[in-house]
Amino acid sequence: MKNVSIDTITQAFVDYCADDTDPRTMFVLTKLVEHLHAFAKETQLTHAEWARGLKFMTDAGKITDDERNEFVLISDVTGLSSLVDMIGSQHDGTSSSVLGPFHSVGAPELPVGGDLKKDNDGATVLVEGVVRDTYGNPIEGAMIELWQTAENGLYYSQDGNQGDFNLCCSMKTGADGRYAMTTVKPAPYKVPDDGPVGELFRATGRTPWRPSHLHFIVQSEGYRSLVTEVFANDDPYLDSDAVFGVREDLIMDYVETHDLDALPNDLEIGCNATLPYFKVDFDFVLVTENT
Repeated sequence: MKNVSIDTITQAFVDYCADDTDPRTMFVLTKLVEHLHAFAKETQLTHAEWARGLKFMTDAGKITDDERNEFVLISDVTGLSSLVDMIGSQHDGTSSSVLGPFHSVGAPELPVGGDLKKDNDGATVLVEGVVRDTYGNPIEGAMIELWQTAENGLYYSQDGNQGDFNLCCSMKTGADGRYAMTTVKPAPYKVPDDGPVGELFRATGRTPWRPSHLHFIVQSEGYRSLVTEVFANDDPYLDSDAVFGVREDLIMDYVETHDLDALPNDLEIGCNATLPYFKVDFDFVLVTENT
């Protein structure tokens, strides 16, 4: 096209593309360019602003390595990661939430009632519940993965003072669909703000803090895998989560108690919980793969 203009450049991009392009790829790219061009026209984007945006992306590339992906963090803090999660989980099961960068494959398997707290600082927290289907039936043999921060707000992979797979486990539900483990209450923490994402936070007056949460992956044959986070009901950052991961059905109640007799009798720690301890009941609902 010889006479490209503000009004024709978007269609020119479409016309330049090959006819045998994968239809889904072509659809997604076309919509992306349409919205990018519309954004530039609506904002009357200046050369200086465009150059600053390119520098932002270039800086994100420079800081990205095998341990840290600034582009994933940009997706998280702009809400795109959570939006994609929500688009992909519009069903009657438990809401999904972001995976985050600290999932560790291969965490040791604990029996139902196993202990993660060990010598970690912090009050004992008993987390238990049932994995069910959408009809309320328990799912036997569902595989649960859990990982979390220690009381200092760090995952074991960030903290050389924590052992490998500290506060991480996998667990299979019993015939009654139940899971249970003792652990510690996770702490709120900041997402990395020493790079381009930090500039974004400061430019917009936002907080880099995330509310405390437990990460879960729940899987069972014939059901959709669930990747989610469960949040403390009393956390001060529930309404300002830096990565938009909080959902109403993912908030758990920490119930403080001194009653050792209220502990289940199958816990690895027996009745040796520190007092007071906290009890959390949280059920997961999985949907079938064809839902």
